[in-house]
Amino acid sequence: MFSIYKDKAPAIGTVQKAAGYEACKRWIDVSVALCALFLLSPFFALIALCIKLEDPAGKVFYVHNRIGYRGKKLGLYKFRSMVYNAEDMIQNFTPEQRKEFQENFKLENDPRITRVGKFLRATSLDELPQLLNILKGELSLVGPRPVVKAELEKYGRHRDKLVSVLPGLTGYWQANGRSATTYGERMEMELYYVDNRSFALDMKILLKTAGAVLSRQGAY
Repeated sequence: MFSIYKDKAPAIGTVQKAAGYEACKRWIDVSVALCALFLLSPFFALIALCIKLEDPAGKVFYVHNRIGYRGKKLGLYKFRSMVYNAEDMIQNFTPEQRKEFQENFKLENDPRITRVGKFLRATSLDELPQLLNILKGELSLVGPRPVVKAELEKYGRHRDKLVSVLPGLTGYWQANGRSATTYGERMEMELYYVDNRSFALDMKILLKTAGAVLSRQGAY
C-alpha cells in the first residue's frame, strides 16, 4: 500500500528530462486524440442517438466543472448518463445515500442514471468526449483524474502536488481498481503517479485501463 503522507523524489531526474517527457507526451496526446475522434465519430453519433431516444428532454453532452492543472477551472466533457433533472433528485436522497455521496462523491446504485447511462459508465464510453479536452490542452491521456473542489480539499498539504501535472483521461487509480477502491486508496494512487510518472508507467496504465474497461472491473 502506498502512503500519501510521505513525499518521494520524482522518478524523472533533471529539469531537462522532465521537459522532454512533457513535450513528447503532449505530442502523443494530440496525435492519439485526433485519430480517435476521426475514427470514432460514427460511434459518437450512435451514442448521441441512444441518449436522446431514452431521455429526449436532456442534452447529449454534459459539462462537469472540475479543478484542472495548477488549480484552474476545467469543464470536463462527458456524454450525459443521468436523467435531465439529476440535480433536483439529490434532494430526494435517503440519509444513507447522502452519506455515501458525501464520502465517495458518487453512489453505487444511483437512481439518477439512465439505462443507456449505466452501459456508458460501465464501459467508460461516457468519457470519450474528453478527447476534446485533450486537444484543448486541458487533459492528457494519462494523469490523475480531475477532481471537484471538495475532493481537492481531502488531499490536504498534497493539494498543490496533485494539480502540478495535467489531469488525465485515465490514470493509475482507474487502472488499479477504479470504483472498487476507497477514496483514501484513490488519493494514494493518484499521488503515487505524480511522483513516479514516466513513459513506461504511462504505457502500463493505458494497457491496464483497457483491460479494466473490457472486463468492467470496478465500474459503476
